[in-house]
This record gives sequence, structure tokens and C-alpha cells, in this order.
Amino acid sequence: MDQLIQLIDLLDNQDKQAFKSFLNKKNTRKDAKNMLLFNFLETDDLKSVQKLYKKEDSKDAYHALRKRLQDNLLQFLSQRTFESKGNAGYDILRNIVVGRFLLENNLPKIGWKCLDKATARAEEDEQFSFLNECLLLRLQYAHLEDTIDLPQLMERFTENQEQMQREAKLHMAYAFLRRELQEIHLKGKVVNLSALIESTMKQFKISMHEIMNYKALYQLLYLANEYAAINQNYRLIEPYILKSYRYIQDISKTKEAHLYYQLYIIYYLANYHFRSRQFEESLAFLQQMEELMQHRKSYQDQFFLRHELLLGLNLHFKGEPENAIQVLEAALQNASNKASQEDIDDLNISLCMCYAQHNQDTCLRYLAKLGHTDHWYEKKLGMLWTIRKNLMELLIHAQFDNISLANSRLQSFKRRYKSYLMQIDEERVLDFLYLVEKYFQNPDIVKEPGFQKRLLQMLDIEANQDIFNLSFLGWLLSRGQKKTPYACCLELLKKR
Repeated sequence: MDQLIQLIDLLDNQDKQAFKSFLNKKNTRKDAKNMLLFNFLETDDLKSVQKLYKKEDSKDAYHALRKRLQDNLLQFLSQRTFESKGNAGYDILRNIVVGRFLLENNLPKIGWKCLDKATARAEEDEQFSFLNECLLLRLQYAHLEDTIDLPQLMERFTENQEQMQREAKLHMAYAFLRRELQEIHLKGKVVNLSALIESTMKQFKISMHEIMNYKALYQLLYLANEYAAINQNYRLIEPYILKSYRYIQDISKTKEAHLYYQLYIIYYLANYHFRSRQFEESLAFLQQMEELMQHRKSYQDQFFLRHELLLGLNLHFKGEPENAIQVLEAALQNASNKASQEDIDDLNISLCMCYAQHNQDTCLRYLAKLGHTDHWYEKKLGMLWTIRKNLMELLIHAQFDNISLANSRLQSFKRRYKSYLMQIDEERVLDFLYLVEKYFQNPDIVKEPGFQKRLLQMLDIEANQDIFNLSFLGWLLSRGQKKTPYACCLELLKKR
């Protein structure tokens, strides 16, 4: 996608008006075309864009205009970020910049006050790199303040350097593990998570004590949740879940500095309990999450859709489908224009599933909203998500009597994913497709003992106990019974 358009899409209506004022102040010529270009791109008026310069030899001028507009946008966004963002990092950086300016201009009394604010906030938030800047400035201008204990300041600086080294090791280990996770996610690489984490910690000389903080725990839980989702078995990460739960239970006083990581940790705990079918426990964590989100509006905006998605899914599989649909649809309606497309598509596919399980053709409307290519979904949401989306799509077309299209989707699915599924030892998906294809060819086959036996054998596979996999099997099971896919799914959840 065009980078300039992507930058414009980051702006809401208020930001766009502010940017236009920003451009007007910067424009020194009356014939400047940057405002015109911005308006055309904002409204997706590509025909008018092409008319900005009529001659072919003006192509260079057009690209120069685009570059100037992009530079202005980046400058505006940097200023806007400092003005509007309320998180600690920006507050600390502001005080460091102002403090340095005041000290350079021989105003130490006010300068120290700014540095004191920055230092206190950096220590509270464990922002070791910012704290390093504060301490360096204190050392550099220590001669301006007689009361500074220089040896103590040097010792403090050395201790912070050690903290920075520990944090750097954790960042390197996390980057390495994320890369390995990408290999698992997109290429089907098979690894043991516990062994991988242990070997990585040894490689970067990290102790278990060093990962017992909110930030490291958040990173570890992210990896664990992704790993469990890929393997469709959340029991694999239970040790990490228990450690995380014990850690947050031991913290008696919540620091707002750790709110971002706390929210993610509690979200991962809620997700784990949902996927383990412990719905009441998951809902309790979601309640905690909602309370924490109230502390800061920016976090409420960031986590709102994920919270509502997990809340809706809990209600759906708990046996409250009407409430579930109400929550999910309200989340879509209240989504901000800055919400990520990935979060929006998660809500769309969940609503599609909910309606399909009740045999309601409203699901087709939500299915139509999932309009990106398979390649886009593979890159943005992963192979597993894309495979499930394709499977659901072909089942829904069959469900509403469009067998020819369903068959076409099935053949396309096999062409695209068969070799990948075999590579990662997921033949059970192909076994499921075999049964689906037999059903497409002869719908009455679902009542035959041989077909029923093979379907029940699939239900006994451990990986198929995943809540979403049971939904697919429940759909096929419902074809031979006078029940909705939802009713069959709930029955399977209770039995297994």
C-alpha cells in the first residue's frame, strides 16, 4: 500500500484539520500544491491527483511534491505525538530535553527540577535508558551543584548501566524467540517451547529471577500464547500461566507504570482460561482487565476490541449466544477509526461463526467483509487464522446450499495448503476435509455408520479438543442430526 496514504490514514478528522493548519502556516507560496495533493489523497481522488501536473516531464516534480508532503506529515506527527500522548516515556523525554536546555543556558535551579521529575518517573517505570540520560546529565553538570554526592551519583550510574545490560539481554532473547516463533507460525517449524526458552536463556545468560518482572513476563506470555495457539493445545503453556498468576498475586500494590504490561498479562490469562473452557475464570480476568483499562483512556482504546472479542467468545461458548452477538456487534459499532484491521477482522470472523452456528444467513454478510487475500491474512494474522477462515468459508457456502462454490473453495484450499499441512504434521485437517468432501458428494453419507465412526475417531484426537476445532467437527456432526451446529458444539464441549 502507498506509504503516504498509510500516513494519512493514521489521522482522525481532528488531526487532519490540524495538519491542514500546519501546512498553511508553512506554505510561503500561494501556488503550493501540497494542500491539493493532501485533499485528493484523503478522499481517494486519484484522477485529480494525476491532473496536478499535466506534462510527462513533470513526473519528477510530482514525486518531489509527494516527498515534501510526506516529510511535513512526519514532522506534524512527531509534534502531535509529543502534544497528545500522555504515557511516561514522552513525559520523561520532555523533561530531559527541557532540563538539558536549561542547564546548557546556565539555569541550573529550574533545570535540576526538570531532571528530578524525569529521574523519578524513569526510576518508577524502570525506563533504564531514560534514567541513563538523566544520570549522564547530572554527572556532566555536577559542578553546578555543590550538594551533589558525586561518589553516590557515580555508583547509581554504574548500577543503572548493569540494569541496562540485563534489559538488553532480555530484548535480544525476546527478539530471538520471536524470530523462532515466526518460523513456527509461517513455515511449520517444529520445536519444544520449554526447551527453546531454556536454551535461549542459557545462550544469553539470563536467570529466571531476571524474567520475573511485568515487561519480561508479558513478553514470555505473548510467546507462550502464540505457541499454544499454533499447536492448538493450551495445556502446553500451563507452567508459564501458573508462574504469571503467582507473580501478579504477589504484587500487593499496582504501579500505574506497569499498567500496559499488566493489561496484556491479564488478557493472556483470560485467553488461556477461555481456551481451556474455564469460562468463569476467564470472565473474572476480563473484569479485572476492564477495571484496569479505566485508569488511562489511551489503553482503553487500545485494548477495548480485544477485551470485547474475548468477552463475546466466552459468552457464546458458555451458552449465552444472544448476549455474545450483542457484545461483538456493539464492539464493531464502537470501534474507533484507528482500530487495527486485524482486530476488526477478528470480530467479523467471530460474528460470522456465531451466526453460522445458528443457521442464520447473516453470517454471509460478515463473511463478505473478510475481503483481503489469503496472502495478506497469512502475513497479518498467521497461517492458522487463514486456514480456519478458509475452512469456515467453504462450510458456510455448503450450509446455505451453494455446493458448487463450496467444492471450488475446497479444491483451492487443498492446492494452497495441502503440502504445508503435511509438512507440519497436520494431516488431521486433511482427514477432516476428506469427510467434508464425502459429505459434499453425498449428503446422506453422514448417517452411515462408517462415516459416523470415522468422525468420532477424529473427536478423540487430543489436538481436536481445542474449542474452535470442536466447532468445525460439531458443524459436520450436525449435518446428520436435527440440531444446529451450535447445539452440537455445546454438547461436545460438555462431554470432552
